[in-house]
Amino acid sequence: MSKSPIDRDAILNMSRSLAKNAPAKAAPKRASRPKVDPGKTDFSTLELYQQIKVQRDMAELLQTRDPYFILHEKRAGATTVVDGKELINFASYDYLGLNGLDEVHEAAKEAIDAFGTSVSGSRPTSGERPFHRKLEQQLCELYESEASLVFVSGHATNVSTIGELLGSQDLVLFDAYSHNSVTTGCKLSGATRRSFKHNNFDDLERIIAETRDKHDRVMIVVEGLYSMDGDTPDLARLVDIKERYGAWLMVDEAHSLGILGATGRGLFEQQGVDPKKVDIWMGTMSKTMSGCGGYICGVQPLIEVLKFFASGFMYSVGLSAPLCVAGSKSLEIMKREPWRVEKLQSNGQYFLKNAQAVGLNTGLSEGFCVVPVIVGDSLRAVKLSNNLLDRGIYAFPITYPAVPMNEARLRFFITSEHSEEQLQTAIDVTAEELRKLEEANFSLAGSISSLHESK
Repeated sequence: MSKSPIDRDAILNMSRSLAKNAPAKAAPKRASRPKVDPGKTDFSTLELYQQIKVQRDMAELLQTRDPYFILHEKRAGATTVVDGKELINFASYDYLGLNGLDEVHEAAKEAIDAFGTSVSGSRPTSGERPFHRKLEQQLCELYESEASLVFVSGHATNVSTIGELLGSQDLVLFDAYSHNSVTTGCKLSGATRRSFKHNNFDDLERIIAETRDKHDRVMIVVEGLYSMDGDTPDLARLVDIKERYGAWLMVDEAHSLGILGATGRGLFEQQGVDPKKVDIWMGTMSKTMSGCGGYICGVQPLIEVLKFFASGFMYSVGLSAPLCVAGSKSLEIMKREPWRVEKLQSNGQYFLKNAQAVGLNTGLSEGFCVVPVIVGDSLRAVKLSNNLLDRGIYAFPITYPAVPMNEARLRFFITSEHSEEQLQTAIDVTAEELRKLEEANFSLAGSISSLHESK
């Protein structure tokens, strides 16, 4: 038998010989381990965590209950249940009471039966559903706009819209009392940011006059009704400014849809301004619309840009069937039953008038759905909230930095479901408990001083 032209044994022996006589390879040098403070991997060393801890330690020392994340045991409407006790509730923005209606619940249940609890993908890639288009058409009709787009988060709606429309050559002007979602979007955009004094449009015009020629595009952002103070802007004046200086105007209707105007259509209806004069209408679905999410209404090119470039829409799952359908049904009921808006507005005026009558400081509130009771000191606000809770009233304290220093308050969300008896009870008890705290000189500074003296 002829031998193979490839002598495998010879090749194998040669490889072994070469390997045996080859110089030894130097072992790779191990990188020296950097010296790192072990605390840098401990989340409890974060300054943010330390702030929380200081607040909790202070509350414990002063025997004040932590007001955050209190467990509610039923649907929180005009009343709620905490620790098995029914309370009059002023911490829900179910302003028209639609979240508790069987009609809304049944529509959402039917949507789940047909489409499930999730659309299981983003709308650009996984496709749309009929309920998305129906809701967006309803919003177009409401604002008389060419197009609209719904997002899964109200916060992400502002962040994504402002963040994507503006760039480093642009300018964004926002009210000093703007919501976190607005200021976060402004930061993300990379645009030059300037705030103007709250509802002070002389200040706004001064800033825009000084800076307009230094920037490409300019956006002005305001809220239809401010969630901490309960007041509204002058929309006609804003439209005039934005037209004269060539800017976009964006109005956040989170707390004004369903609240302002004879039929709840919002700021433009209340003030008699053509809604098409506003470039960007924004709102949320967690108040009047009984669900969760946000929306933008405006011209077709605006919505097309957001569909393909707004990260909070493009890279997020589409709004689910029950949330979308609950929003649609809520808009139908709001339109069909304007008495709900009238009752809400009546309740807001009742609360404002009678709170002022007993000497409560309601700040800038115009008496719609948000009425603050300003007490100044942050600890006093928390203690007042605690005392009201003991007496069957739930109203949440708002402290610095959510509001300016020395403007801490209890915020009362008024709904169409509240009775005048409930409103009057809350007013009387709040005035009584606040008077007790003032007479005892209960404040953060006083409490710290007392603690030092006791030691």
